[in-house]
Amino acid sequence: MQLLLNEAIYRTVIVELLPQTRKFLWIVTADIKDLHVPKGRRFVPLLEILSDLVEAGVSVRLMHAKEPGPRFREDFDKYPNLVSSDLFERILCPRIHTKAVIMDGRQAFIGSANLTGAGLGAKGAHKRNFEAGFLTSDASHLREIMDWIDQLYLGEFCLKCQRRSVCPDPIA
Repeated sequence: MQLLLNEAIYRTVIVELLPQTRKFLWIVTADIKDLHVPKGRRFVPLLEILSDLVEAGVSVRLMHAKEPGPRFREDFDKYPNLVSSDLFERILCPRIHTKAVIMDGRQAFIGSANLTGAGLGAKGAHKRNFEAGFLTSDASHLREIMDWIDQLYLGEFCLKCQRRSVCPDPIA
């Protein structure tokens, strides 16, 4: 288990580990905005990395609590395989407040950071949020968080949810 703070979250999880995913990637976040990452000599939307992963056969599951910001939605339209591929799944649930990134069931980052530039430490030192989280490869932690996220994804809490009347896209 490794504690990651501020920009170390972005550098370690998003820039180094996430693009190395080979089988499946699960991202759970409350807020989601346009986040850019290095790719070669340029910075690209994280959506381009997700699109590349899908094209390479990686299953990507993105779960979030509210509609993404306008820049994210504009960028999303630039990657049609995120819409057309069965390997990319997106779930919106207004009760999600968890922040987790699970890569191939071998590593997970669990912390306070949303999938935003300020949250993940991509912004400058005087603009970003103060965030913390843990990177783990502990099998029991991974199994427990993955089982719980699967329950969310499959809508096991959906039918009894008392926020269903305000949910824009009920899972079940």
